[in-house]
Amino acid sequence: MHKLNNIVYLLALMILPATAAAEGDDITWNTVLKSQFFAGKNIEESNTVIELDAPYRAEDPAIVPVKVTSKFPQSKDKYIKKIWLFVDKNPFPFVGEFEFFPESGKADLALRVRVNTYSDIRAVAETNDGKFSMTKKFVKASGGCSAPIGADLDEAMKRLGKVKFRLDDGVQSGQPALTQLMISHPNLTGMQMDQMTRFIRKSHFIDQLKVTFNGKPVLNAKIDIAISADPNFRFYFVPDKAGELKAEFTDVSCESPTSRNVCSKGGSYSQSYTVSP
Repeated sequence: MHKLNNIVYLLALMILPATAAAEGDDITWNTVLKSQFFAGKNIEESNTVIELDAPYRAEDPAIVPVKVTSKFPQSKDKYIKKIWLFVDKNPFPFVGEFEFFPESGKADLALRVRVNTYSDIRAVAETNDGKFSMTKKFVKASGGCSAPIGADLDEAMKRLGKVKFRLDDGVQSGQPALTQLMISHPNLTGMQMDQMTRFIRKSHFIDQLKVTFNGKPVLNAKIDIAISADPNFRFYFVPDKAGELKAEFTDVSCESPTSRNVCSKGGSYSQSYTVSP
């Protein structure tokens, strides 16, 4: 099914007019992405649930900063369940699906993504009452998915899977704590040339991420090749007492950057951090 969806998407790109990358263009969203990911769902375009921030013109297409800000705190009665991110015109538009919980405190998220050509970056949120809303930003960038790997890939592979947490000073019990998670991983797209060998390296990227505090989930994510090298996530969680903040993730290698049918599982990694509010 995924293979068929990817073929449909690539064919759609081939028949789009030359002006398809213009600001305000929703052709890819309306003809491919909406039906592929949200078939039968009513999605309101609004900034009342989440707001998206991204630069209009990116300095580096391989590390475009993106920030999603929620408009209300997470509670058991009302919370954001999931946020999806897309870069419409990327070869593989899906960036990630991020799951939040009342224990997240805030459904805010900051990360860096690759943008391959002028495109809308799109965020879709689902709240616990089953409603969907969407917001977007147009970004001018080019070549992010095929940007050269560089000459230090061997060193990057030696650091593969290393994790570091960073929390703001003055973490308070019962209050949302801003957390930064930094992962050493080249997150290869399958479209990049190795500057030493001059060969295209197959994709090798983090696909699953889980963050817990004292065993309770605060962030789950399914992610893909649009996440920049050395993934860097900022999010919140609520420490109600001292405990263990833990990140677990896996990676995969795929023969094609746009197909998920020929992929092999890679490694599993984890790191813990003691929090004392």
